[in-house]
Amino acid sequence: MARGVVHFEIPADDEVRAGKFYSSAFGWKVNPVPELSYTTITTTQTDESGMPSEPGAINGGMFRREGTVTSPVITIDVDDIDAALEKIESLGGATVSPRQEVGTMGWAAYFRDTEGNIVGLWQNAAPEGGAAAANPANDIGA
Repeated sequence: MARGVVHFEIPADDEVRAGKFYSSAFGWKVNPVPELSYTTITTTQTDESGMPSEPGAINGGMFRREGTVTSPVITIDVDDIDAALEKIESLGGATVSPRQEVGTMGWAAYFRDTEGNIVGLWQNAAPEGGAAAANPANDIGA
C-alpha cells in the first residue's frame, strides 16, 4: 500500500552551488550529510522529531547528478518496496535501482513509469519492536 508522496530529490552537478541557490531563492535549510553522500533540504518548519509540522508538507534532499537519475524525483512511501517494484513491472514500468539500504532509516529504490519518468520509492525500517511510521522519508530531509 502506498501512503503518498513523502520526499523529493534534486540531482545537482555542484551540490554546494545548488544548495546556495535553493537556500537563497526559497530560504530552505541545506545540510550536507557526507557519510551518505547526500544533502538534506528542509523546506518547512519541523517538530521536535524533525518531521514537518505543517500537514502535507515534505522535505527533501539533493545528491550529485550521475547515472540514471538526472532530473528531480518525487518519492512515494510504500509498505514493501520489493512488492511495489513487482507490481510496477507487471504494469509496464521498470526497476531503475532496486531496494538499497539508507543507513538505519529504511530502504529506497527507483523505477521508471510507463511515461519514462523516474520515481522514487521509500520503505521505512520498523523501529525495534514496532511498526513503521507513516511518513518516514521526511526523516531524510529533516
